[in-house]
Amino acid sequence: MTAVNHPLPAFTRDFEGFLGFLRDREAGTPVLSPKRFSEVLSIDLQTLATQAHVHRNTINRAPASEGVQRFLREAMRIIRAAADRSGDLDRALFWYRNEPLPPFGYKSAEQLVSEGRTEDLLRYIESLDTGAAG
Repeated sequence: MTAVNHPLPAFTRDFEGFLGFLRDREAGTPVLSPKRFSEVLSIDLQTLATQAHVHRNTINRAPASEGVQRFLREAMRIIRAAADRSGDLDRALFWYRNEPLPPFGYKSAEQLVSEGRTEDLLRYIESLDTGAAG
């Protein structure tokens, strides 16, 4: 059986292109699209709802809700910091989803954002730049 490659959505492979792709133009307000976010990160909407600590229907029925948007904004802060550090958005996205981080009990950045530990994670990323950790 051959593997099926699912190409990522089309956007320029930098953070600004990614952020522009996530902009929900249909909402009429300046919000991020949870559907596009889940598409890029290859997660289903139920998983996204669980990570954002909202009911699964909230993602579809109220994507501009504060709980959904707060989670997406926090995730974007971490992805931006990782992309700025590595200079590679694809690498930052992979890191965000998959890299087990020893100082955090080998949890991924994705798990830590879901736990509300964005500030701890930002300090960690900044410490990597100064050589204090890692």
